[in-house]
Parts: sequence; C-alpha cells; structure tokens
Amino acid sequence: MKRNIALFFIAMVSSFVAVQPAFAQERNLQDISLKIEKLSQGLVGRIGVAAQEIGSGVNVTINGDEAFVMASTYKVAIAVTLLDRVDKGQVQLSDLIDISQEMMVAGDNAIALNFVHPGIKLSVANLIEPMITESDNTATDACLKLAGGPEAVTNMLRSIGITEQRVDRSTSEILRDFYGLPDKAYASVLAEAIAKDPTLAAKQPDRNLEFEADPRDHSTPNAMLELLLAIDSGKVLSSNSREFLLATMSRTRTGAGRLKGLLPKGTPVAHKTGTIGGVANDVGFVTLPDGRRFAIAVFTKSSTTSEADRDRAIAEVTRSLYDFYYLTAQGK
Repeated sequence: MKRNIALFFIAMVSSFVAVQPAFAQERNLQDISLKIEKLSQGLVGRIGVAAQEIGSGVNVTINGDEAFVMASTYKVAIAVTLLDRVDKGQVQLSDLIDISQEMMVAGDNAIALNFVHPGIKLSVANLIEPMITESDNTATDACLKLAGGPEAVTNMLRSIGITEQRVDRSTSEILRDFYGLPDKAYASVLAEAIAKDPTLAAKQPDRNLEFEADPRDHSTPNAMLELLLAIDSGKVLSSNSREFLLATMSRTRTGAGRLKGLLPKGTPVAHKTGTIGGVANDVGFVTLPDGRRFAIAVFTKSSTTSEADRDRAIAEVTRSLYDFYYLTAQGK
C-alpha cells in the first residue's frame, strides 16, 4: 500500500510539473495582451491585434474577433488571389496590361502622378509591386480586375477557410464612399474634387463613423492573421508566388513608423499598411535576431488622434511583441 501511495504521489508531482509550462505560457500571454492594450490607450480610438510566432500555433490577440476597416491592407488578399491565378496558368507575371487614363485613380499615387500621358503598359509583376510597396490605387484596381473582381477575392478567402474577411469594392469606390462623392465615374469625380481642393489627396480627414460601420471591406485581426499564416505555410500559394509576395512586401515604403517604427535598425519586416480617415493599420511578418519570425496584424479605428500617434501605437505594440517572442525564447 505504501508503494501505491508513493506511485500516486510521483504521478501527481509529474502531472503538476507538466502543467506548469502551460500555466506559465497562459500567464505570459495574458500579461503581454494587457501590456499592449495599455500602450495603445490615448493613441488610438480602438485597437485590434492578432499575432503568432510562426510554427507555434499560439496566438496573442486583443479584440481579435472584432471587425475593422481594412483600408489598403486588403491589397494583400487581392495580391494572393491574382498570384493564385498565376499559379493556375491563367495569368503570367510578364503579361503586359494596358493602363488607360480612365483607369487612373486620382490622388497621391505613383502611377497617376508619374504617367500623365496616354500609352502605358505595365506587366502584372509591375502592377503588384506598386500596389504593395507604394499602396498605389491605380495599380490596385488593375490588379483587382485581373484577379476577377471583389467577389473572386472573397471566394478565395472562403476557399481556404477564412470567413471573417471580405473584399467588396475597388479603391476608387472606397474613396468615393468615404468622401461622399456622387455615384458616377468614380475616378473622374475624385479628380475633380482634388482639383478644387489640392490638399484633399495628401491630408487624412477625420474619422468617418458611418463609413467604418459599413461592413464592406472589413476583417477581424484574427482573419488577417489567418491569411498571413496561409501565405507563409504555402496553404494558398506556390513556393514561387509566396517568395514573390513576401519579397515585394519586404520592399514596402509606406508606414515606416508603424510595424517598423520601434524595432532595432535593420530588422527584416515584410508588411502592408492601410490608412483612411481615423483608421491606421499595418500587417505582415517580423524576423527576430535568431531567425524566428512572427506574423502580426494591427488594426485601429475611430481615432481622433494624429496619424503620428496612431503610428506610435502600432509601433509600441509591435516592439512589445518582438521583445516578448525573443526574450521568452532566451529564458529572460
């Protein structure tokens, strides 16, 4: 009987020791979630975060199931859908696409600003590049059309099990709806509005709560994280298309103060930003000093703060997660 009691005691101790890391991990996740939520207070109206170290299967989330305006982060899903067509042989990266003057989306966009005369042909690869790196809206609308339109992008998301992200409009339609412009020839109407007020293209107006309440072109942070992980794992793209997209995202020049804002200089980041009104977003991948990586989606909305403050909130969140993932692995 003494032997049975001893064996029972050993089993109980072993069980306790085995469970301890799980408790510790859960406590760490709670701590980091509380920390990053507190960091964003006063800098943004509302924040949503979802992050995961690649291969861990464990998420850090804040308001992870709440819907947020994607703004230009929705261009990741457009790129994935178009590259999926490339993988299927329906489109080639080298295909030359006519970009007519009617396709130009007015605003602070590289193509519309630099090609003012008719007669432009750009390859599919050279449309995806500025769509991601410069967040160019003319390139985006061309890529969306090549991808099969908004419905095709949403169908792609559903096909890989992502249910809480949807794409409904072109960028010209989104801008039309945000600025309350007439329902006609969206690009030309926006161009006319900018001609009357040249600052319209550059400035970020105040939040538009009616626009934010519209369910179109929304995602939860968790759904965006799912998409990022699907890209990285090869669930949705061939290895060639995956490498093409990640390399393109690594050249993003917008949002230097967001995911990258407080990271050590030279930290590899592959990302896509989004900005409109009281919305500032950034989503992508961050590489740690030891080569491990984590995927992260940070959405904000309903902010009356400056864009600099919103950038700072995203940067603080990212740096906190960077330290969490790196220092936890180092046992510190």
